[in-house]
Amino acid sequence: MDWVIGLQKAIDYIEDHLTESMDYEMVAAQSFSSSYHFQRVFSILCGFTVGEYIRNRRLSLAGRELAMSDAKVIDIALKYGYESPDSFAKAFQKFHGILPSQARKDGSQLKSFSRLVLKFSLEGGITMNYRVETKPEFTLVGYKRHFEGTPYDALRCKQEGDFFMTTRAHQWMLKGMSNDKLSDYCVLTNMDDDGYDFYIAASTDEYERKNLYNSQVTGIDFMDQFQFEEIKIPERTYGIFETEKQKMPIPEYFELRKQIAAEWLSKGEYQIVNAPELAVYHWGIVGGYRERTIEIWIPIEKIK
Repeated sequence: MDWVIGLQKAIDYIEDHLTESMDYEMVAAQSFSSSYHFQRVFSILCGFTVGEYIRNRRLSLAGRELAMSDAKVIDIALKYGYESPDSFAKAFQKFHGILPSQARKDGSQLKSFSRLVLKFSLEGGITMNYRVETKPEFTLVGYKRHFEGTPYDALRCKQEGDFFMTTRAHQWMLKGMSNDKLSDYCVLTNMDDDGYDFYIAASTDEYERKNLYNSQVTGIDFMDQFQFEEIKIPERTYGIFETEKQKMPIPEYFELRKQIAAEWLSKGEYQIVNAPELAVYHWGIVGGYRERTIEIWIPIEKIK
């Protein structure tokens, strides 16, 4: 309950300082958590980042002021953190669909992005399969694409689907190198307001990694075109959650991700730390396709 109250305090702090430079450390302090933990949990629960919330609220209020006052465009731009009319006009048009100069015309349509208010409701009654486990450092091989948005929204689902469907040759090559033929690894890292890096990866032996671009071993001279990278996963304690075994666990995977943030992380025992998050797709045919599961590895540390 303290964490939920803290989350509302953080939202209230943002609202009270929308016309000032925003300090994310101060925002997170209202929720009694680290800045990284707060931003990650916020984006899981809301489906957008803290930065997107602040930007959308500012542009919503700016549109209202333009429509209802005689204030100059440059003054409103400066008030809501834009250093030039051009940057303000670009952001305003992207959000509202019209230029700031058009906002005062009769019949102009503007968008309103409402303030967040937490509502308490009865939760629980759902079983989660999880374990807390410390994993030693290990190395994967994979390839990446930069995704927009947050790792926990509908856009992630679309981008991930497109990424898998349009890079089959990469996956075939990884599967050939892999020492775990029944699992696919996805790594999420470098998360910020502009998006995050998403890797499709595989577990390989050291010999395979060392000779990845050795044509005398691979028999081909175009391996560099796949742009494979070594991905170092540091030693870390993880909260590992698993979907139920089923033919298509992806919808449950996204719901489980929100449930973890809303129920498990909100207890105040653990917080998310700045390290790669993994999704391990157990997609093999052992047990049949109805036995598929996805594990979510969330890097955590115990709150002292």
